[in-house]
Amino acid sequence: MEYDERLSVPLRWWVQGIMLVATFWLAVIVALPLAAAWTVTGAAGALVLAGLWAYGAQRLQVGDGVFRAGPARISVVHLGAAEALDAESTRRVAGRDADARAYLLLRPYLKRGVRVEITDPADPTPYWLVGTRRPDALVQALEAVSHEPADPRR
Repeated sequence: MEYDERLSVPLRWWVQGIMLVATFWLAVIVALPLAAAWTVTGAAGALVLAGLWAYGAQRLQVGDGVFRAGPARISVVHLGAAEALDAESTRRVAGRDADARAYLLLRPYLKRGVRVEITDPADPTPYWLVGTRRPDALVQALEAVSHEPADPRR
């Protein structure tokens, strides 16, 4: 694997989730019997933690001639230029200058991103825009695999 990044949520989101559950517990403990309050709070806590875990489980991977961004995957032979974007450029490309046909994998806690052109004529998607903590490393990995000889099995 040339590049592998998990788009995990930041620590402050985990702390906020725990504080939300603690606040919920304070509201429930005065209204319900002790056992019921702990059961309801435990279930709420499990839901919050599972939600944060699932939201941050998306991955960016480059390797074996394939670029994966979350559930989407594309062979690197169909990739054009990859451009690392700063926070302002990412915001602009995801907003005002966005193409509705583009594939987006963005997270609000990731300010920078990478725009990758799609050159497959059969694919209506003009580009992928993915949020990342390490845009330069992702661009380097994409450029490295794009110069490898194509695998005829793909």
